[in-house]
Amino acid sequence: MMHLFLAGNRTELIARCRAKVAARALPGSTTRELDHGISVFLEQLIKTLQVEQSAEPMRSREVSGPTGGGKPALSEMGESAAAHGREMMQHGFTVEELVHDYGDLCQSITDLAFERDAPIKVDEFRTLNRCLDNAIANALTEYGYQRDFVVADRQADALNERLGDFAHELRNHLSTATLALTVIKSGSVGLASATGAVLDRSLVSLRNLIDRSLAEVRISAGVVVQHQLFSLANFISELKSAGELEAEVKGCVLLVSDVDPGLAVDADRDLLFSAVGNLLQNAFKFTHPGSEVTLHAYAVADRILIDVKDHCGGLPPGDAESLFAPFIQSDADKSGLGLGLSISRRSVEANHGRLGVRDRPGHGCVFTIDLPRHSMPSAEEIADRLEQAALS
Repeated sequence: MMHLFLAGNRTELIARCRAKVAARALPGSTTRELDHGISVFLEQLIKTLQVEQSAEPMRSREVSGPTGGGKPALSEMGESAAAHGREMMQHGFTVEELVHDYGDLCQSITDLAFERDAPIKVDEFRTLNRCLDNAIANALTEYGYQRDFVVADRQADALNERLGDFAHELRNHLSTATLALTVIKSGSVGLASATGAVLDRSLVSLRNLIDRSLAEVRISAGVVVQHQLFSLANFISELKSAGELEAEVKGCVLLVSDVDPGLAVDADRDLLFSAVGNLLQNAFKFTHPGSEVTLHAYAVADRILIDVKDHCGGLPPGDAESLFAPFIQSDADKSGLGLGLSISRRSVEANHGRLGVRDRPGHGCVFTIDLPRHSMPSAEEIADRLEQAALS
C-alpha cells in the first residue's frame, strides 16, 4: 500500500526534495525546510491514504479536502498549505518556488516508487493528485493574500510619506505668507518692501505646489484627457503672464519668443499648462541669479516643439533621464517634493507627446516638449463650419 511505502521512505523522500531545492537555489538563499513545508504535507498525505483504507474512507476529506477545486475547502491540509504559502511569501520566495515545492515531492515519490519497484494503484495516484491540487490551491491563495497585503502596506507608506511632505511644504509656505502679511498689516512696511516680496514668493510657491498636486492627482487617477484644439500663441502668452511674476520673484528674466499665430495644439490644455509651468518653475529655481530663462515655441516639420532653456550651469554627471524619476532632486536646493519633472513628463505623454532634456555643459540645459503639429482654422473655415452647423 502506498501509505506504507511513504511512511517507510519518509526520510529518503524529504532528502530528495531538499536536494532538488538546493539545485535550484540561488547563491546565498536558504534551503532549510519551513515549519509548514513538505514534511507536514507528506504526513497529511499518509494520513489521508490510511483513512481511505478504513471503514469510513470519506473522512479523508477532513484531512485533505474534496475533489473538484473551486474555492479552497477547510481541511487540515488546507490550513497547513495556507500557512506554508504565508511562510514562503514572508521569506521572500517566489510563486514558482512555492509550486516547485509540491512538484518536487510528487516527482520524488514517483521516481523512488519506480526505483524500488513499488507500484502505485490508480486510486492512490488519484489521491496523491487531489492532495497536491488542494495544497497548491490553498498555498497560492494565501500567498496571493499576503502579497496583496505587502503591496498595499508599501503603497500606504509611500502615500503617507508624500502627504506628509506635501503638508509640511504647504504649511511652510503658508506660515511665511501669514507672517509677512501680519507685518504688512501692522503698517511698518508696505507691499513694495522686501517683506512684500517675501509674501509674493510664498503665494507663488503655494500656487505652484497646488497646481502640481492637482496635475498629479489627475494623471494618477486615470482621468480622461480632455483634448481640444487651441492656439499655441495664446497658450504661450498665458504662460508668459504667469511666468513673469515668478521670474521677478526669483530674481531672473523670462524671455519669450514670438509664436506663429497659425500654429495650434490638440491637447488637454490644463495638463499641458501644468507641464510647461513645472518646467518653468524648475528653470527659475536652478538658473543663476540675474540670468535668463527662455521659453521658445516653434514648429519643425510635422511637430511642435516647446523649449525651456535655463542658465543653471549644466546638469550634474550621470544619466539625465534620472531627473524625471519621482522624488529626485539633483541640486543643493531641496525645496519641493521632487515631483515636478516626473509630473511634466507624464502630462506630456498623456497628450501623445515626448519630453526630453539636452545638457549644455557650463551653461545650462534645455527641456523640450515635442507634440504633434496642428493649425488653427482660417476665418473662411470657421465661417463654413458655422454655416454647416446652422443648416443642420
